[in-house]
Amino acid sequence: MTARRPDPFAVLEGATVRLRALRQDDLPDLHDAIGHPAVFAGGWGGGLAAYRDTYEEWREFILGYLAWDTGNVTAVCLRDGDRIVGTTTLGDFDLPNGSAHIGWTAYAPELWGSRVNAETKRLLLGTAFDHGFERVKLQADVLNERSRAAILRLGATFEGVLRHTQPRADGTWRDTAVYSVLREEWPAVRDGLDARLAVENA
Repeated sequence: MTARRPDPFAVLEGATVRLRALRQDDLPDLHDAIGHPAVFAGGWGGGLAAYRDTYEEWREFILGYLAWDTGNVTAVCLRDGDRIVGTTTLGDFDLPNGSAHIGWTAYAPELWGSRVNAETKRLLLGTAFDHGFERVKLQADVLNERSRAAILRLGATFEGVLRHTQPRADGTWRDTAVYSVLREEWPAVRDGLDARLAVENA
C-alpha cells in the first residue's frame, strides 16, 4: 500500500478529544493552554530558554516553530466545550519510504497524565496507518523524562539516542531519544491503547 498524506483538514473524533487543523486565529486560545514555562521546561520548543512571556513574542515563536507548510498541524480540542488544550503534528512525510513523524506535541499542564495524549496519539497513529504508512516515529529530548515515559506507555519501541541533533534555545546540544511504531506492530499497540482508554478517566 502506497503511503499518502492524510487530508490536513480532516477532523478526527475521539471520546474525549477532537482533532482539527490548527488555524492562526486559534493562537490566542492555544497560548492560553500551552503558553506556560512548565510546557517549555521539559524540552518542548527548544527548552525553557525558548519561553516567551508575552503573547506577541510567543506568537512569533509559534509561527516559526510549527511545521505549518509541511505537516498536518493540529489543534487538540476537548469535545466537551471544544476548548483548545494543545497541539500536535503529523509531519516529516517521506511517502516513498512510508515514514512519518508525530511530534511538536504540547498540552495544557492540567491535562498531563490524563487520557488526552493517549487518545490523540491513538487517532493520529490510526490515520497514519490507514493512509499506508509503514513506520511512525515519535521522539523527545533525552532530558524530557515525562515525554519519554509517555511515549513508552503508548506502546512505541525505543530505537536509540541520536546525539547532538539540534541546539536547544540555551545553546546546549540536544540529544534526541527516538521511538517508533511499525505497521506490523500497530494492531497490538492499537489494542493496548483501546484497553487503556477504556479504563482511564479524562
